[in-house]
Parts: sequence; C-alpha cells; structure tokens
Amino acid sequence: MMKKLLYIALAGMALVHLHGCSTAPIGGEAGGPGTLDRRTAGAVIGAQEIEIRAKNRLRDALPATVTSNIACTSYNRQLLLTGQVPDEATRAKATESVQGVPEVRTVFNELSISGAASLASEANDTSITSQVKTRLLGDDRVPGTKIKVVTETGTVYLMGLLKRAEATAAAEVARTTSGVAKVVVLFEYLD
Repeated sequence: MMKKLLYIALAGMALVHLHGCSTAPIGGEAGGPGTLDRRTAGAVIGAQEIEIRAKNRLRDALPATVTSNIACTSYNRQLLLTGQVPDEATRAKATESVQGVPEVRTVFNELSISGAASLASEANDTSITSQVKTRLLGDDRVPGTKIKVVTETGTVYLMGLLKRAEATAAAEVARTTSGVAKVVVLFEYLD
C-alpha cells in the first residue's frame, strides 16, 4: 500500500513539474495504461519517476534560470531533453547530469543553444501538438493512442513503441501538419 501511495505522489509531482515545451501523450499516460498503451503500468509510472529524477538532477547541476527552460520527457526508459540553454557547455552538463538517472537507457539531448522561447512560441507549440495528436488519432494506419508527441519551437518529437509501417505513417502525418518545421522520430520498433 505504501509503494502505491508513493507512485501516486510521484505521478502528481510529475504533473506539477512539467513545463517548458508542449508535451502530450495520446492515451497511455493521459488515459491510464492498458489497451491504450503498449507499456505496462509499471513502465508508465517509471517514466514519470525518470522525469522527476532528471529534473531534480538538472536543478542540482544548473542555475534555476536555465532549468526552467528545460523539459524532460521519458518514454520506455528513454529520456528526451528539450528547451533552450545559453551555451554548449551547459548543454553538455545537462546530458551529463541526467545520464546517471536509474533506469534510463538512452538520453536524447535536443536542447538548443538560444534564448528562452517566447510565450507566443510556446502557444504555437501547444497548437501544433494538438493538431498532430488529432491527425494521428484520425489516421487508420497509425495507433494514435500509443504515441507521445512533444513539440519545441516547431520541431515535433515522436516517441512510442511501434511497428515500422506505423512509424512511417505517423512521421508522415506529423510532417504534413501545418506549422511543423521538423519531425524527429524517436520510436522503438516492435518488428
């Protein structure tokens, strides 16, 4: 019972700590594990724990003005860093800081060296994420509920466990969505 309460508390904290880029699962973490997600309930909770631990490590290693511009997104023990940092040294330190997070297999450092994103840019990212999710859910070739979509300054990151044909179709849907500047595919393949 105590372990279950810890998981619930960690999940709640994950929601509080998420800010920066627009990130949204389509199903799975949004609607609970099971048929909407190819991961187990433990993997979903594990992803939330990884995000919290990564954000805490970044806070310990970098100034608050920098960490407020970094988002941590985890899916199936892969960690995606998005946002803005002032220089290459800070970008490298961010990777170094999160590589030791327990259970993380891979770190994708997609941090850009630039000033913080504007509110208009963040609103645009939220709009793009919503459009991509809606289009993925409406495409019969794609298991839209099994894909996590993250958007940062017009770049869309796709994460999930998919078959190669599904992944190709999902990338095509994202690429042809209005406002998308670039698509980065971080899928793990089932075939």
